[in-house]
Amino acid sequence: MADLKELKSQFLEYLEIEKGRSVKTVENYDRYLSRFLAHSKLSSPQKITEQAVREFRLHLNRQPGTSGSMKLKTQNYYMISLRAFLKFLRKRDVESLNPERIELAKVGQRDLDLITSQELERLLSASQSPTQSKSPAALLVVLRDKAMMELLFSTGLRVSELCRLNRDLDLSRDEFSVRGKGEKVRVVFLSPNAKDAIKKYLDKRGDIDDALFVQMGKNAKNAKDLRLTPRSVERTIKHYATKAGITRKVTPHVIRHSFATDLLENGADLRSVQALLGHQNIATTQVYTHVTDKHLREVHKKFHGQRRK
Repeated sequence: MADLKELKSQFLEYLEIEKGRSVKTVENYDRYLSRFLAHSKLSSPQKITEQAVREFRLHLNRQPGTSGSMKLKTQNYYMISLRAFLKFLRKRDVESLNPERIELAKVGQRDLDLITSQELERLLSASQSPTQSKSPAALLVVLRDKAMMELLFSTGLRVSELCRLNRDLDLSRDEFSVRGKGEKVRVVFLSPNAKDAIKKYLDKRGDIDDALFVQMGKNAKNAKDLRLTPRSVERTIKHYATKAGITRKVTPHVIRHSFATDLLENGADLRSVQALLGHQNIATTQVYTHVTDKHLREVHKKFHGQRRK
């Protein structure tokens, strides 16, 4: 019988190869499970008990965090990884704790980081006019950043999905396929603004790199891979948000939120938005509904407090 460390290695390989999870996801599961094994000091799957899990949860809850102790949402990540590991063991007919015995802590509905439609427009317009650029290199950076932001808002892509795109997009069409979480493929759509911005950017590209969005200037000189990283995109968005006078934090994910709320506010149904975002569960998409239901606002305005007039 394999010990827990060996079974953990098999589980991580299963996640990457059979389940198609990203390398980053596998690394996270590895970290969560390794911490559980280090704390519990268990070597056999049969010794994973509810008591061992409860003691680990107490350990996590007593870890320092920004609000005193580790956030419940963070604690749940450990429980989710452990539950997935136990499901894997059951599938392999390895005796251990029933994964259904692990319950997640209840957390409040997360607040959405949103910007107004006016702030979004200022953000998308924040890149300077090409005629004001002082050099071809500076012009190309402006065109790249404009194309990047327009594409994010047009498609609602995750930043990791954006960074994986190659330059061979067929701009004669209004749609393309993207491979998202869990290797699931979905179709996203290009707005006229996004198509125009990407075309102007690609027309000025002089390199032959496969990536759609690449590093430029001094950042590109020592880079082995020119493809932009998610962190680079985040810094770029932050730069233009500051330039646009937006005081709240703006990230690529905030633009994804804007994409979803824009669709819902204009009458799109929740199932369609779920498909466009690539959400596996519609409950994930439902987080947007409380900020977009204009009908309820109009009902309140029309019918509330009439007798007091």
